[in-house]
Amino acid sequence: MRVDQKTYSLSIVVPVYRSAEILPLLVRTVGEEMHSAGLDGRFELVLVNDSSPDNSWEVIRTLAREFPFVKGISLRRNFGQHNATMAGLNHATGEFVVIMDDDLQHPPSAIGTMVATLLEGYDVCYTNYLNRQHAAWKKFGSKFNDWVATRLLDKPKGLYLSSFKALRKEVVDEVIKYDGPYAYLDGLILDVTRSIKTVDIHHQARQDGKGNYNLSRSLSLWLKMATSFSVLPLRIASIAGFSLASLSMVFIAIVIIEKLRHPEIQAGWSSLIATILFIGGIQTLCIGMVGEYLGRTYLKLNRKPQYVVAHRTWEG
Repeated sequence: MRVDQKTYSLSIVVPVYRSAEILPLLVRTVGEEMHSAGLDGRFELVLVNDSSPDNSWEVIRTLAREFPFVKGISLRRNFGQHNATMAGLNHATGEFVVIMDDDLQHPPSAIGTMVATLLEGYDVCYTNYLNRQHAAWKKFGSKFNDWVATRLLDKPKGLYLSSFKALRKEVVDEVIKYDGPYAYLDGLILDVTRSIKTVDIHHQARQDGKGNYNLSRSLSLWLKMATSFSVLPLRIASIAGFSLASLSMVFIAIVIIEKLRHPEIQAGWSSLIATILFIGGIQTLCIGMVGEYLGRTYLKLNRKPQYVVAHRTWEG
C-alpha cells in the first residue's frame, strides 16, 4: 500500500534464529510489499543471524546476492533477541526503522500503516495483536510482563510492548547509545520518548517450526527488564525487610507477655522453625536481588560486549 508521496528511506531489522526455511519467503514477501508501497530502491532488510545453529547464515548470504536490498550480519555467538536487534539498529540507515520477527507472524503488509503513523508525527508505532497465535502460557506471560512493565517502566496503560514496531531514526540514534550487555529494547524506547501510537494488526500463524521463546527465556527477559531499568525491586526488598522486622518485634512482644502470664507454656518448635524458614527465605530473596544488580554492574564495568559481529554480507 502506498502510504505517502514523500521521499523517505526505510530499514527493516529482523533478528534471525532457527529460521533458515522461512527466510526466502520472508524476503520475497517484504520485497513485494515494499514494491507495492513505492519504496523500490529506498529500503533495506537487515537480517541479523544470532548464531543460529541451522544454516540461516548461508541462506542469508544467498538471499543477499539475489536481492540487493538484503543486508546480512552474523554474530559470533548467541546474544539473544534484544541484543541481536541492537546490532541491527546499529547498522540501520533508514529515516524510519521497523523491527519485526523472522517467522512471518508479523505481517509485512502492516509496515505501510506503521510508517504512515510515524509520518503523522509520532516517534514510535507499536502493534496490537487482534488474534494472537501464541500458546496459553505465553499469553499469560505477556499479561504478567505488561503488568510489571506498567509499574517498573511507567509504561502507559493499554500499550502492548509488541516486538513488531516502527521507530524514527532519531529515536534509534538515542537507543543505540546504550552499550550495556543487557539490552531491553522497550525499556530503552520508553526512556527516550512517550510520543507513541498503537495500530491493530492480525497476528499470523508461524510459517514453519516452533517459536524460540520458551519459559526460561521469558523469565530471563523479565529479569532483565526488572533489574536494568528500575530500582523498584530493591525498594520492595527494603520495604519487605522493614515490614518483617516490625512484625518480628510485635511477635517477640507477644511471646514475652504470654510467657510472663503463663510460665508453663512450652516453646513451640514447629512455629520457631516455620518463622526461621520464612524470614530466611525473604532474606535470601532480597540478597539475591541485590546480587543481581551488583552482578550486572560488575559485567557492565568490565565491558561485557552487547554483541560481536563476525561477518557482514557486504564485506564478502
